[in-house]
Amino acid sequence: MLFRKKIDPSCSYCVHGQRVSERDVVCGKKGIVPVEGNCRKFRYDPMKRVPSRPATLRTQGLKEEDFSI
Repeated sequence: MLFRKKIDPSCSYCVHGQRVSERDVVCGKKGIVPVEGNCRKFRYDPMKRVPSRPATLRTQGLKEEDFSI
């Protein structure tokens, strides 16, 4: 969920952080920190959060009878 109330803090989607590589974030408060890092100054920015990919539909084992009532 993108806008839930209880968010696990991560520097990758904090207001103060700007991602510079796959592993590093430049924080306006702490300097260069790891993506999975966090601190007391964490403020959630929903526009920086990348949602997970949706699940793919596996249709290899399905038959026509599976879709009839």
